Amino acid sequence: MIVLLVILEYLCGSMMFSYWLAKLANKDLTQVGDGNPGAFNLWKAAGYKLGLLGTALDVLKGYFPLVLFLKYGLVEDIYVIPVALAAILGHVFPVFLKFRGGKAIAVTFGVWSALTGFEVSFAYAIILAVLKLIAKLVTQSWASPTEVDAFMVVLGMGITGIYMLMRNFEGYLIILWICSLFILAYTNKAKLYRLANQIAQEEQWKDLLGRFRQNRMQ
Repeated sequence: MIVLLVILEYLCGSMMFSYWLAKLANKDLTQVGDGNPGAFNLWKAAGYKLGLLGTALDVLKGYFPLVLFLKYGLVEDIYVIPVALAAILGHVFPVFLKFRGGKAIAVTFGVWSALTGFEVSFAYAIILAVLKLIAKLVTQSWASPTEVDAFMVVLGMGITGIYMLMRNFEGYLIILWICSLFILAYTNKAKLYRLANQIAQEEQWKDLLGRFRQNRMQ
């Protein structure tokens, strides 16, 4: 039964609604921005209406199958982990797009909404909103907004885990959170790498590092 549920969740996750909606609008998301066939690029390529629709469908494909499995007692406790991860990994490595998928942010929201009655996904959304505001206040001209956003997505999931620990969530959900964190770090690795390079090349950081090294030598 668990194997069957994993397969079903993977196939649901592999349904790349944003890519298909873009095709209906005569847009090729692989040629937009970073080539990510997800809702953000759909928003950029075809406007906010289709972008919102793509985002909603990605959230729902993570939410509805899993919430139904939980409601009817088909999966519980530690067996939730492979079933929930299958939906997220289906979006990252979709069989319908030759295993070249998206960042899995929206589907991750859907999965956590199903598992925690929207509590963790709501907390994650608030944390992301706060981080976004902070980023606008402190980000300098040398930092690309898209790279900063990727960092905030990963950092936000990390902070969400702290919230979960404080709320004493079950151990299997903590394990799933760790997996979600690593998946988001993986899907955003290129942007995180570019941001790290931007920081390393910024003159003020070089000066600060130089002073630090000088103080250590003294």
